[in-house]
Amino acid sequence: MDELNNNQNTVVTDNDTVDLQDNSIVEETQEKKRAVCRKDMTKAQWTWKEMKRNKVAYLMIAPFMFVFILFTALPVVLSLLLSLTNFNMLEINADMFVWFENYKRLFFDDDIFLLACKNTLIFAAVTGPVSYILSFLVAWFINELSPRLRALVTLVFYAPSISGSVYLIWGIMFSNDSYGIVNGILLDLGIINTPILWFYDEKYAMTLCIVVALWMSLGTAFLSFIAGLQTINKSLFEAAAVDGIKNRWQELWYITLPMMKPQLMFGAVMAITGSFGFGGVVTALCGFPSVNYSCHTIMHCLEDYGSQRWEVGYASAIAFVLFLIMIGANTLVNKALSKVGQ
Repeated sequence: MDELNNNQNTVVTDNDTVDLQDNSIVEETQEKKRAVCRKDMTKAQWTWKEMKRNKVAYLMIAPFMFVFILFTALPVVLSLLLSLTNFNMLEINADMFVWFENYKRLFFDDDIFLLACKNTLIFAAVTGPVSYILSFLVAWFINELSPRLRALVTLVFYAPSISGSVYLIWGIMFSNDSYGIVNGILLDLGIINTPILWFYDEKYAMTLCIVVALWMSLGTAFLSFIAGLQTINKSLFEAAAVDGIKNRWQELWYITLPMMKPQLMFGAVMAITGSFGFGGVVTALCGFPSVNYSCHTIMHCLEDYGSQRWEVGYASAIAFVLFLIMIGANTLVNKALSKVGQ
């Protein structure tokens, strides 16, 4: 009987505890509702109150925000406004605003721009993902080396991206005459009878430009991947082995990549920027414009109308279209990276 009474008391006590927990949850929910639905101040007043409370933080980020707005946000807004005009720096037009005529001209009347869009998407689809994956795999390999050897190998892979004479090397290798290294070897072997105009032939120009871009792709993103791999806590791999991780690929998917999401996002932004801003390589190797516009990109269209014809309104429309394409690509990559490790 005593044990039964004790058990009943325990049950009653547990029920009281549950009731108290339920009451506390209800009270917290009501407090949250009152906090959200408060009537003593408007949303603007509450925002101003929070800004005054965090004024030191706002003061610290003020210099960055000033520079960001002045040199990044404001030019984008001005580009959108100028894209609605026919502003030309060489002459003054009375009727400046043409609204969406520049965009209609871009997509319905400008065949060269459509060709440039196709070439840009081809360059971006190949160089962007390949350079991104290549940078990570090379960084993953280098991370396994000893510190001294790691520093040397990193320099070897990073050097092409900062070399000022990188185009000169490829220009010598694929020179258009018989003195070029590749043409000389092919002539000696009897594979060809006349030198190939590598960068002035539509069949080879785009492929060679993509190869050069990939060769130069191990840049800032590559260094950020190495830094991210160095900061991963080694004890996580030991804990994962206890939990059932069996091989390096599972370690990569469930530990390495989730712990490197900031570096992965930074590398993705750099890869997108580099792949869509693919103009300097083509200009240095194939000239401007390239043969039959075979390697013509959106950046070349922008340079043509903005720096040579001075049609600022039309060039701004091109720049804004490129901006929207890069924002869309960045959004897709961000969604893909959010699924890493799941």
